[in-house]
Amino acid sequence: MTDGPGTPVNASADAWLRWAIQLQALAQDGMAYTENAYDRERYAAIRRIAAEMMATASPWPPERIEALFAGQAGYATPKVDVRGAVFQGGRILLVQEHTDGLWTLPGGWADPGDTPSVAVEREIHEESGYTARATRLLAVYDRATQGHQPPHPFSIYKICFLCDLTGGQPATSIETDAVGFFDIGALPPLSLPRVTARQIERFAYLAVHPEIAPDFD
Repeated sequence: MTDGPGTPVNASADAWLRWAIQLQALAQDGMAYTENAYDRERYAAIRRIAAEMMATASPWPPERIEALFAGQAGYATPKVDVRGAVFQGGRILLVQEHTDGLWTLPGGWADPGDTPSVAVEREIHEESGYTARATRLLAVYDRATQGHQPPHPFSIYKICFLCDLTGGQPATSIETDAVGFFDIGALPPLSLPRVTARQIERFAYLAVHPEIAPDFD
């Protein structure tokens, strides 16, 4: 690929990922609304190209990515991931993910019918055994801007809440293998697809500075 005669373009992995997500969304929207069989073939071809582009910046093969894309229907919108920051004595609640053995803030996909605050309170209880009440919005992030690895094939908004511990006992679930509170300066190995150390440090700062407005992209 060149920018003018003989001038190579060295696009970053982030740029390839962004273009692939945008192409996939256009293809999904087209498939949702067109009734023309020829156009459906063209949108399917765009979807394959998007999968190949994304594969250059991710550990997944194009076939797996295209299968994920093909499973999406209707107008393409960002997915919503909710996370809860629960502090006790200056330490933060983390859960160990069963899938990768690494640690994260409790949370996950928001379910239809739940408000974001209800979704995060449910996730905290299901994953940690503790009950908590969402008290303050800390951040709304676009996952693609936050340094999460590996990249995800879909656009995701991450909604992060400060939550007060209200009860319960530590308990694991089918999704988590351990539960614990950790010092901010001594975090365990983190599940980077879900949370980063920079985010946790930022949430700890925001938790003691209520005069600061929530972060957003």
